[in-house]
Amino acid sequence: MPNILSIHDLTAEQQQKIKEIAPDYDLLVTKAKELTGSIVRNADIMIGWSRSMQDEVLSADSKLKWIQAWSAGVDKMPLRELEEKGIQLTNASGVHSVPITEHIFAMILAFNRNLHLAIRQQSNNKWDTSGTFTELAGKTIVIVGVGQIGSHTARVAQAFGMRTVGVRNSGKSDPNVESMYKVDQLDEALAQGDYIVNILPLTDETRGLFNTARFSAMKDSAFFVNVGRGQTMVTDDMVQALQSGGLAGAGLDVFEEEPLPADHPLWNLDNVIMSPHMAGDTDRYGERAVDIFLENLKHYVNGEPLSRNVIDYSKSY
Repeated sequence: MPNILSIHDLTAEQQQKIKEIAPDYDLLVTKAKELTGSIVRNADIMIGWSRSMQDEVLSADSKLKWIQAWSAGVDKMPLRELEEKGIQLTNASGVHSVPITEHIFAMILAFNRNLHLAIRQQSNNKWDTSGTFTELAGKTIVIVGVGQIGSHTARVAQAFGMRTVGVRNSGKSDPNVESMYKVDQLDEALAQGDYIVNILPLTDETRGLFNTARFSAMKDSAFFVNVGRGQTMVTDDMVQALQSGGLAGAGLDVFEEEPLPADHPLWNLDNVIMSPHMAGDTDRYGERAVDIFLENLKHYVNGEPLSRNVIDYSKSY
């Protein structure tokens, strides 16, 4: 009997839905630390990923045919080896659209209304109403890496009365983006932004993409928000731009090195808001991730191609 292995908790209702769709499969829900090699090698489908399972997954006698990753990013997985073994990989892209969009605007609105400074003043019992206060209406947001999250971010931006500019590999249009550019037109797009939002995945092409040249292409008054991958920016170049006035501020949820070292200069910059890689966190995460899996499972058991969030190994996303 084929097996489905989940290393993430599933509610009784979710388990029942899986059994209804795939009645001929055994379902095991357990923790990664409790797995044995034989359990991993005998799984046909796996929900979740742990580096501790890698050797067993890639072993010659592994039966694994499909992994449903619990994250949107898959850059830390052995993609080349999985492709060579013919294992299909789907991710949790789309699960994060609402929480990450809200996190982006939490940072942007904090800058606009100087809440980042007010919170620091509150901690010091200080009353200070100075500073420039502005509005989102009429401003331009440039979203670099327009996928499901970027499209949702653009839709919310339009509700604020903002102009939306997008950048994506294909240059394909999006209903929520007014002007779309390809990656080779990145600097042209960046020059227009009052707010630059980076949602790029980490690939060979995007590693270190936001460097001195990219920050120089932005307006001095622009704010940079990174909720994609920390390694897509050169942190020292960004710090230089922030300290020299080449960039008005930065909202950062991801970093080249995590956790960020306690002695890093970013901690002491008043024009920076930081959060510890939590933009995608939500109490509805598991619900949405399982919905993606269930949709694909229906196709899988019928011998049909997976329809949602299938990773293209040639692109690493």
